[in-house]
Amino acid sequence: MEEYGFVGGRLEEVLSRVDGAARRSGRDPREIRILAVTKFHPLAAVQAAYDAGIRVFGENRVQEALEKYPEFLRLHPDAAVHMIGHLQGNKVKKAVDLFRCVQSADSTDLLGELDRRAAAAGRTVDVLLELHTGEESKSGFPDRNAALEACGRLPALRNLRLRGLMTMAPYTDDVPAIRASFRSLRSLFEEIAGTRSFPAFDTLSMGMSNDFEIAVEEGTTLLRLGTVLFGRRDPG
Repeated sequence: MEEYGFVGGRLEEVLSRVDGAARRSGRDPREIRILAVTKFHPLAAVQAAYDAGIRVFGENRVQEALEKYPEFLRLHPDAAVHMIGHLQGNKVKKAVDLFRCVQSADSTDLLGELDRRAAAAGRTVDVLLELHTGEESKSGFPDRNAALEACGRLPALRNLRLRGLMTMAPYTDDVPAIRASFRSLRSLFEEIAGTRSFPAFDTLSMGMSNDFEIAVEEGTTLLRLGTVLFGRRDPG
């Protein structure tokens, strides 16, 4: 735990920067939540972030999350963990048992499998549609039309609840390119909110450690932050 004693101070710095970006863009900073990305960090990091006030956590791999979170969630029922990495079909059953939300729903096939497994588990799973707005190597629905087609199928999937959209901007110093990525997602978010009936559609997940202030200026409601809170950690 002592290894991560700095997390509270780093979170205060992040919140100050979020507040500044929100006020620059005429937003209320209270509209913006922070998800702590704990990939490659131990349970001590999770506990430090929780003690600092964070209640939403993100993991990229099902197996790592299963090794880290079940007991923590039992002891901290007000916390939630989200799947933010690519989800393979053979891991869906385990994902449904653990994650409150799958932010990386990137195909209609995956949505169908999530719904089937959620129905078998007797629960409802929140999902975000991941949209590919940046680098070619990134996962996600390839364009607006594909995402809108998925929206058309969601009402028939009774055990999924569409909460919003997610993207990763290109990893670059090109601020206009980053803004274009975020604006593309916000535009689609507003289109879906204005033309479809999804009562819980309220989450725009965009912005990471390298670009979160831009994301705040462009309308994010959920930041996915790892390095800026915990520092870098090697996969090993």
